[in-house]
Amino acid sequence: MRLNEVVYTDAHPIEGYGAEFFRIGGTKHTAPLVTGPDGTKPWAGYEDADTLLAFEGKVDVLFIGAGGDITHIPAALRDVLESRGIGVEVMNSPAACRTYNVLLSEGRRVALALLPVGAGA
Repeated sequence: MRLNEVVYTDAHPIEGYGAEFFRIGGTKHTAPLVTGPDGTKPWAGYEDADTLLAFEGKVDVLFIGAGGDITHIPAALRDVLESRGIGVEVMNSPAACRTYNVLLSEGRRVALALLPVGAGA
């Protein structure tokens, strides 16, 4: 079996998560955030489309972790993202973290927007 070293470029994998926190790049975050090819930044939730639109042309898929439960994001947010060529996949935050890490390790063009478990939009 051939093993390859994983190289993450400027994107950092999710190192850990739990009730009300995420650990990325050795830093604990307790508020909604986005992470991807440009690093990790605060996110103001579903009303903050501008932060997510910064991924235009940089990612193929944006995973949205909706907290502890799977829910629908506002249709207007999905529409604006998809109209700009950003695919959107919504799942609970733990599943979004795991999926993001797997695809990031494969060198895929992905980003992640997260609401902490226990948080609402």
